[in-house]
Amino acid sequence: MAEIIQERIEDRLPELEQLERIGLFSHAEIKAIIKKASDLEYKIQRRTLFKEDFINYVQYEINLLELIQRRRTRIGYSFKKDEIENSIVHRVQGVFQRASAKWKDDVQLWLSYVVFCKKWATKTQLSKVFSAMLAIHSNKPALWIMAAKWEMEDRLSSESARQLFLRALRFHPECAKLYKEYFRMELMHAEKLRKEKEEFEKASMDVEHPDYSEEILKGELARIIYKNSVSIIKGAEFHVSLLSIAQLFDFAKDLQKEIYDDLQTLHTDDPLTWDYVARRELEIESQTGEEQPTTKQAKAVEVGRKEERCCAVYEEAVKTLPTEAMWKCYITFCLERFTKKSNSGFLRGKRLERTMTSFRKAHELKLLSECQYKQLIVSLLCHKFLREALEVAVAGTELFRDSGTMWQLKLRVLIESKSPDIAMLFEEAFVHLKPQVCLPLWISWAEWSEDAKSQEDTEAVFKKALLAVIGADSVTLKNKYLDWAYRSGGYRKARAVFKSLQESRPFSVDFFRKMIQFEKEQESCNMANIREYYERALREFGSTDSDLWMDYMKEELNHPLGRPENCGQIYWRAMKMLQGESAEAFVAKHAMHQTGHL
Repeated sequence: MAEIIQERIEDRLPELEQLERIGLFSHAEIKAIIKKASDLEYKIQRRTLFKEDFINYVQYEINLLELIQRRRTRIGYSFKKDEIENSIVHRVQGVFQRASAKWKDDVQLWLSYVVFCKKWATKTQLSKVFSAMLAIHSNKPALWIMAAKWEMEDRLSSESARQLFLRALRFHPECAKLYKEYFRMELMHAEKLRKEKEEFEKASMDVEHPDYSEEILKGELARIIYKNSVSIIKGAEFHVSLLSIAQLFDFAKDLQKEIYDDLQTLHTDDPLTWDYVARRELEIESQTGEEQPTTKQAKAVEVGRKEERCCAVYEEAVKTLPTEAMWKCYITFCLERFTKKSNSGFLRGKRLERTMTSFRKAHELKLLSECQYKQLIVSLLCHKFLREALEVAVAGTELFRDSGTMWQLKLRVLIESKSPDIAMLFEEAFVHLKPQVCLPLWISWAEWSEDAKSQEDTEAVFKKALLAVIGADSVTLKNKYLDWAYRSGGYRKARAVFKSLQESRPFSVDFFRKMIQFEKEQESCNMANIREYYERALREFGSTDSDLWMDYMKEELNHPLGRPENCGQIYWRAMKMLQGESAEAFVAKHAMHQTGHL
């Protein structure tokens, strides 16, 4: 192995001598490079090989290449690249070839090889790398697409890109993504030929060339791909995606029309078709000969007309296809237009009217999902249309009586509307809902009561909530109750609430920590109370929470009324109660504290 390493280092000497001779590196730097290279060579020549060693080797060589490039720029020297850079690039390619041969399945390694070749190697070399990678990873369509795009965009070889797509489709005959990219590539190819032809004609040159046949210039190859792909891949979504690609090319009007007509013929029972046809009305300009709108008002009227035409298509759609999916498309469109900003009061009014009309029809047919009721309520609330929001919320809670979120939104609308019957409506919600989904509503009621009612009323809400909410959900409620008590009545009130709840399990650590913090904020901080809160917290969480024990000890050490002599006893109690990793964490923290790191 030593002989191999020595030989490879000797192979480097000509390039290193050139680097020193032309002044890019000093003699000391060349020695450092040789030492580092020897270490890296040893790691990739030993019997047990690791991928990380090859990656480190390549990264070092890339860093060296970039450094040489920067120093060339600095001194303005651009000669001897064959003897220096090309030698390093050739060596790195050899390392990549060894690594990719050993770890064939590592796609990331292959992609790193590709990235390196794109920057440092020739196009012919990169083409070979793509071929080797695809021979092993032919089951990955994304790699075929990457290779074909490179052939098309970097090598400017439409024929090579076409051959790659055809090979890829033999492996993946039902891959929609491959068909879409192949379709796009043929349209790009036709567009490139059209531009070439225009340039030749401008220069008055003979353009008799077989590639310039009218069929190819019109995108006939793309049309063949379209026809083949839609016979294999069914569904409006794929059809629409091809149409969207075709619309990027102005010369392909006939192809666009053909795809559009086929979409309407083949997929009349798909909501996506109707959705696309309806939205297309927004893009259709005024008829030729009509005066284009110039004033803001005229433009708003024109947009309104386009939206009316869209809605006319949607209306036809929901009659032809009265399904939840179709109504979802219609309502989504109305909401998008409704939330779109406009300075025109006329347009805003029309959009609101259309949204509410379509909602009422869908609600009557019971063809809207809960999610869409929520979206509509939130949108109406954002724009302060409280009456309409309430209408939707009432309809939603009638249809989805067991949805806590729906009731919450309804109550939010009522609160913003300053309704006098809010308390009664909270009670009504609890009648319909299961107890396990009621926590957010209880919290909302308490928060509303704090703002709008007396302390007695708010406390009554908390007490009622604690009777209704049990288990883990009650933990959040207790914390909220304690916070409210401190905000509204100070420490005395908070302590009274704590005393009333101190035996009502379950708790969270925060429940006790809040009381400790409240106590410490008082002018006459009582250490006995702090000990009580810690002791009660440790009774619940002493076997798992090492931080609680540490904080208790710190309190005894740092508080003016603390007893440092208690720390030893607290430590041994902690060691008895804590288990497993918690005990290990406690010992580590205590040791750090003892040595002054905390």
